This record gives sequence, structure tokens and C-alpha cells, in this order.
Amino acid sequence: MEELQQILEQALKQFADTTDEAELEQVKARYLGKEGSLTVLLKGLGKLSAEQRPAAGARINQVKQGIEAALQQRREDLQNNKLANKLAAESLDVTLPGRGLGTGGLHPVTRTLQRIEQLFHSLGFATASGPEIESDFYNFTALNIPENHPARAMHDTFYIDSQHVLRTHTSPVQIRYMENNQPPLKIISSGRVYRFDSDATHSPMFHQVEGLWVDEEISFSNLKGVVQDFLKRFFEQDDLQVRFRPSFFPFTEPSAEMDMSWNGGWLEIGGCGMVHPNVLKNVNIDSEKYLGFAFGLGVERLAMLRYGVNDLRQFYDSDLRFLKQFN
Repeated sequence: MEELQQILEQALKQFADTTDEAELEQVKARYLGKEGSLTVLLKGLGKLSAEQRPAAGARINQVKQGIEAALQQRREDLQNNKLANKLAAESLDVTLPGRGLGTGGLHPVTRTLQRIEQLFHSLGFATASGPEIESDFYNFTALNIPENHPARAMHDTFYIDSQHVLRTHTSPVQIRYMENNQPPLKIISSGRVYRFDSDATHSPMFHQVEGLWVDEEISFSNLKGVVQDFLKRFFEQDDLQVRFRPSFFPFTEPSAEMDMSWNGGWLEIGGCGMVHPNVLKNVNIDSEKYLGFAFGLGVERLAMLRYGVNDLRQFYDSDLRFLKQFN
């Protein structure tokens, strides 16, 4: 009986000193496990006489129940302490003022695209769109670009296979539109285009907006008027000057580079020209009856100028400190 009392007292003390649930289970095994001290005494009941056995068995069971009760209580205490510590670590002061949620905003390139489309819509231009993966015919051949032209080289163009490319400009949209619509035509096409190029002013993926106006009495003066009016309204500068320098593009004739006055000098902003007769013939439009002009502008270039950004790559670095300025 004295041994049983010692076992009970030792178990209760060790349970009380244990601060870890895993360690508590190890302590339990010393008393209630297969080789535990209390289990050994239970196995030894068979060695006692028939008169001694009932009293001894009852006392051992009483001690066992005491140990199991203490064990269960200590388990609950450790779990409650663990929960209390977790709640304390994750406590929230409900008296603190709430944190305002940040508001999102449109990307500056998206803002620029919307402004461009809005201004051209006010000039009577409709919007057309087309696929970003184009066939060689729509991206090059139909636009009067010869087989040996440098633009077809793999160092300048992303080829999907021998007959398909990531479009290098949005001009294929104009071809698709003219195939399915007869003049008069007055559209702009905007979207992503792709070329092998990457630096502070170039990106492998960028956005273009191109305009097309085909009708019976269209001249270069119409082109100059549309471009100049758009740029003045886009930059909100009535004194903005625009000039046209002779250039060459396979799909326009005559062709020109467009420059605008900026910070005391001239800045190139795109190309333009009268639609080449071969392009009209490729889409079954009578080039003797109809004339047209086309122009192309870089959306990122316009966004950089409008917002004072000097590195195009900032638009695509996903830096919220930069993008939040446009919210």
C-alpha cells in the first residue's frame, strides 16, 4: 500500500512539472504503459492469495483512476495554456482606428489607350480589333512587304511557326477589316504588338494604335489635319506643332515620319502615309476610285510624354509605388 501511495504522489508531481504535451505522454507511459509501474503491480495480483487479491486490486484500481484523472486534467490545462498564449500573441486592439483599404486604378497605358480611342471616336473613327497571332499573309504579304524585307527576319520578329508570327504591328487589323467592309472606311485599331527589342524606350511587347481612312476624296492634307488635331487635344496644347518628314514604308506611298514640337526641339512619334495601291488591290478595293491614308502611333511613347516617365520599363515592373501615382 505504501508503494502505491508513492507511485500516486510521484505521478501527480511529474504531471504538474510537465509543460509539454508530448513529454506528458512519456510520463504517462512510466505508470500506465505496458511496462509501467502500475501495470506491473496489476500483473502481480495473480501471485497474491485469494484473500489478499480483492483488496489489493481495488486499491490499485483506485490509484490508477487517480492517475488517469490527474493526467486528463493536466492535458486540458496544457491545451488551455497553449490556446491562451496563441490568443495573446494574436490579440487585436479593437479600440484602434480601422485601416483604410487601398483603392486600385487603371494602368497608365490603359488610361492612355482609353483617351486615344475617345479622341478618335470624337473625330468619327470606329474601333476594330484582330488576333495577336497572325499569318504571314496578313502581317506581311497583304501589306506589300516583300519576301526579303528586314522586318521578316527572325532577329526582328517572334515566329510561332513558318507561317505564323506574333503580330509586329496592328496593321493586319486594317487588312482584315477592308476584306469584309467596303469604303468609306474610317477606323482605328489598337492593341499589343511584339518585336525583338528591349531597353529604356523599347519593350518586346508594347501597344500601338493605327488609323485608316479610305474614301473617294482623301488626301495627304486630310492625314495632316487629323494627326495634328489629335495631338493638340491629346496633350492639351493649342500651340503644339507637327511636321512630316519624307520616309519609306512598303504599305504607304508617299510615306512620312511624324514629329511634334517638344521641349524646344522635335520628337518623332510615329509613321504615316497614303495607303499603297497594292494594299488596296490585295483586299479587292478599287485603287483607281478610292484613296486612303494610314498612320501608326506608339501608345507607350504617348504615355511616357503625357506622364513624364523616362523609362518605358517602369510601366511593366509591377512596382505599386510607381503605379499608385495614376490612381
